[in-house]
Amino acid sequence: MVRLKDVARQAGVSITTVSHVVNQSRAVAPETRARVQRAIAALDYRPNTVARTLQSRRSRTIGMIVTSADNPFFSALIRGVEDHCFACGYSLVLCNADDVDAKQAAYLETLLERRIDGLIVMTSRNGPAFLEALNRQALPTVMLDAAATPRPDIAVVNDDSRLGARLAIEHLLAQGLEDIALLTGPADHPRSQERLAGARGALEAAGLRLPDDRLITTNLQADGGHGAMCALLKRGRRPQAVFAFNDLAAIGALRAAGASGLSLPGELSVIGYDDIDIGRYTCPALTTIHQPIYKLGATAIAQLIDRLEHDRPFDPITALPPRLVVRESVRQRQR
Repeated sequence: MVRLKDVARQAGVSITTVSHVVNQSRAVAPETRARVQRAIAALDYRPNTVARTLQSRRSRTIGMIVTSADNPFFSALIRGVEDHCFACGYSLVLCNADDVDAKQAAYLETLLERRIDGLIVMTSRNGPAFLEALNRQALPTVMLDAAATPRPDIAVVNDDSRLGARLAIEHLLAQGLEDIALLTGPADHPRSQERLAGARGALEAAGLRLPDDRLITTNLQADGGHGAMCALLKRGRRPQAVFAFNDLAAIGALRAAGASGLSLPGELSVIGYDDIDIGRYTCPALTTIHQPIYKLGATAIAQLIDRLEHDRPFDPITALPPRLVVRESVRQRQR
């Protein structure tokens, strides 16, 4: 195994100088640095990352706990995190917790054992065991799709879900669609709560009320949207439009409505939320609310690395603006 002293001998410098070049711990003259780097390349030297971690108390590793990387939304968000990690010289350890509280808590303990420098969490639900384990740590953490917290070592990055829901409802109303059903997420999820508040507010501003039978809770998966739409159609009086709180539920709803023989969007309009790539390829192509998924991930990791590298205080909460994307699944008002 090639060691620091071998590199030092090859470059004709001290072991301390090689250490400064490898760890970037002190300025080294450009010519000397170049000589050390040539020696490193010639000898194929690989730093002992475990020893470096113990010495510096930094692993340059970020942990990330998500619901499931299989979901297209999470895939795009993870890419935003991973790209920024790589650019800044950090490694990313990804854990799929499937919204199981015990699994989330167990993954947190595993990540802590690996001496991660910081943590990013994006799960649909954070159970008591996980939150208790997290609260025992003073680990810099950024949470996505979460409620604000007073803790200075935890930041929150979200989209402005209240605004996004308002944009969705206002678009439907502008097309003359007033009988609207909502396919929501779990009642205790902060983003679902915000979207419901935004939708109700937009309806109330137009002098409309949301009847109880126009509100259906789903798991925000395609099967959940499909089941919710089937249940809605069995109730008899069909709504003019459906606003699903994410695109997967909207895609499931489109499938159920089409299978029932409805003309889309002639007899039923559907609007989603997220703007995942597959939405543009549904039939009809899905009108949706675009949230900047990649940017959410990039913003979260940028804040975390800024805290780690420069000890800058977290912004307690960051809300990125969504926007409407008009495609084919919402009937257009005849002018």
